[in-house]
Amino acid sequence: MQRSVVLAALCLSVCMACSDASLAALPRSAAVPVKVVHEGGRYRLFRGGQPYEIRGAGLANNMEALAAHGGNSFRTWSTNDAGKVLDEALRLGLTVALCIDIGRERQGFDYDDERAVAAQLEFARGEVLKYRDHPALLLWIIGNEPNLQFENAKVFDAIDGISRMIHALDRAHPATTALAGFSKELAGLIDERAPDLDFVSIQMYGDAVNLPRYIEEMNYRRPYLVTEWGAIGHWEVPTTSWGAPIEQNSSEKAASYRASYEAIMSDSRRLLGSFVFLWGQKQERTPTWYGMFLEDGSPTGTVDLMHYLWNGAWPDNRSPGIETMLFDAKTASEGVEIASGKKYTARVIAADPDGDVLEYRWEIMRESEATQTGGDFEETPQVLQGLIDDGGAGRADVTAPNEPGAYRLFVYVHDGRGSAGHANIPFLVE
Repeated sequence: MQRSVVLAALCLSVCMACSDASLAALPRSAAVPVKVVHEGGRYRLFRGGQPYEIRGAGLANNMEALAAHGGNSFRTWSTNDAGKVLDEALRLGLTVALCIDIGRERQGFDYDDERAVAAQLEFARGEVLKYRDHPALLLWIIGNEPNLQFENAKVFDAIDGISRMIHALDRAHPATTALAGFSKELAGLIDERAPDLDFVSIQMYGDAVNLPRYIEEMNYRRPYLVTEWGAIGHWEVPTTSWGAPIEQNSSEKAASYRASYEAIMSDSRRLLGSFVFLWGQKQERTPTWYGMFLEDGSPTGTVDLMHYLWNGAWPDNRSPGIETMLFDAKTASEGVEIASGKKYTARVIAADPDGDVLEYRWEIMRESEATQTGGDFEETPQVLQGLIDDGGAGRADVTAPNEPGAYRLFVYVHDGRGSAGHANIPFLVE
């Protein structure tokens, strides 16, 4: 028994001094201490006694690809399968910002219901006790965007209660909450009602390029994380005359990601790190809007970009670049309105940085009618069959659907080596 205690202590002391790469050899019970340190006029995250620079992503899947591209951390949105997730992260030398999901007022949770709030606290307590000692754990996120469409400020009282519970049970990991946007009023609410949090986490999309300026204008002096940033949001872009949001193509997205990353990282005094969104694929207004991969797992230009930003060099194989897409000789911003049953031409101009021969795939979907917010689940619209004749070389003849309404034409450009680009144009059939 005494020998076991000595061995455990020895493992823990080694863990505190070891590099990320060697953590996979440690026993599961060896928590690696993480804390925020203020020195030299800046805040920094320390892990195992060493500065820890987060190269992070919001992970839907492709954990191995994240490690291979130079990422070192990812965030979750729940503790579902957290044991398996943490174990796999440890194997790959990754850390995890583990999110404890809490009730959302916009989905019906009542923060005036003391029994429901108490039950939520007990659930969180159980999750902390299960995972607090895992060596892949980086920090706790208490709720995702709890301020989205909220009215009852007691949500922050509940977050503070969970934070205090975490700090009583787990002295090795900091606690935060992931906020939708940020403002002086929101910062005041956190200071007043959730002062136990170690720092706040902020989530912005197109507006992320302005975050450092907002922080300065607020005279905000505390540390923070950016736990989601990525594509310009579907609520932030121009729309067609019939209300369809106009999505950037994959090359335009990569340029926007770069601008956001450089802006976010410019705050060297308070920023603790960031998690790019979304390392994987999901349907949210379109199947391509937020995912950095296609549904078939093909990486796009945003993955290439993060590889470059994390490693200082581009990946061996780069994704095809999209210059422009036209439908009926118009761009999306020009408003494509066509007649049912008639045939029109679509074109995409693309090139591959590596000189690979490109392959093209076209699809028509009905326009999404989803009204969900906050990334809630959406059904993928139906793909319409039999309306496209692929002419090759980035050209297709498209027959307009017979039923009037809003649709979207997609093109996927593959390089034959696993990478892809994409673009789409919303159109109206009259």
